[in-house]
Amino acid sequence: MEAELTALAASGATAFVGLMATEAWNQVRGRVARFLARGEDGEDSEAVDAELEESRAALLAARRSGDEDGAADVTAEWRIRLRRALRDNPEAARELRELLDELAPHQPAAPTVTVNNSTNGGTYYSPVIQGHDISGLTFNGGGAVSSRPEPGAG
Repeated sequence: MEAELTALAASGATAFVGLMATEAWNQVRGRVARFLARGEDGEDSEAVDAELEESRAALLAARRSGDEDGAADVTAEWRIRLRRALRDNPEAARELRELLDELAPHQPAAPTVTVNNSTNGGTYYSPVIQGHDISGLTFNGGGAVSSRPEPGAG
């Protein structure tokens, strides 16, 4: 269960910080602050809202200056805070999942990458694979392997 809560905290922090850098932040900020405040010891949503705005300012400044570590630090801070809140109150996991589902339409779309390859002629002696996030592949060869001519021979 701990791993699930840790993953949920990471998802929540990524979503919250991702939204901080968008125009949608003004629409969702209050909802995020209310969720975060209810898990704190008597902390009100205005205080959490102020912390969120400080984080937003730090995030935007880091991105403007190209400081990827600074931007990652903002996410890490909220991931740690969410993980602690979920550890202290595991029932909050359901509410965080609901909040993330509610915020999903506001999140920026993931960047898409288009790759076009063209192969003409030539002889290929092994599989050629190009892709993104490839894992768990097994190639089983069967049959005879033709000898590969050495460059310049022939």
